[in-house]
Amino acid sequence: MLRIVNRVLVGLAGLLLIVGGGSVLAVGLGLEPPSWWVHDGQRDVLLSDTGRTRWRDEGWWWPTVIAVLAVALLLALWWLTAVLRRRRLAEVLVDTGDGEGALLRGRALEGVLTGEAGALDGVQRAHTALTGKRTTPQARVHLLVEPHVDPGDALHGLTTQALAHARDSAGLAALPAEVRLRGVKHRAERVS
Repeated sequence: MLRIVNRVLVGLAGLLLIVGGGSVLAVGLGLEPPSWWVHDGQRDVLLSDTGRTRWRDEGWWWPTVIAVLAVALLLALWWLTAVLRRRRLAEVLVDTGDGEGALLRGRALEGVLTGEAGALDGVQRAHTALTGKRTTPQARVHLLVEPHVDPGDALHGLTTQALAHARDSAGLAALPAEVRLRGVKHRAERVS
């Protein structure tokens, strides 16, 4: 959800800036604007003195301006904290069976997953990140596979070996994973 909101907000801000800046640039370069446009010509200003001071003496003007700016500031701060928030899982809660629990560092489980996935046949490099909650972690795995490897075999090996071992060793009921496979770039081979 955050990724969608982030893209929509950045897209709208960019579109607004391009349309506004492009129209001012076009009028400044001599293009004739439509009759309803706020900017009339090359010597015209976007906001005149009367337009800028029209509402200054009204009692509702300054509280409204301050409220709108405060809401914009709060939305910008929410957006910034959501974007900068850590997405990696710091620890995984392991059920020890005695009613207590043990904490497993997320980086340790990521390292084991990366090592096992990288050791699979035909995998040149692997990268793993854990996300989700500490009781229900999820894995994001990126595999760089050799040209001769069948992607289905690489995925099967990852799920039956590396992910199964991590799930069983952490005592998790399930370890859902998002796997991205990418092939190693190589030269075309000549066939004779």
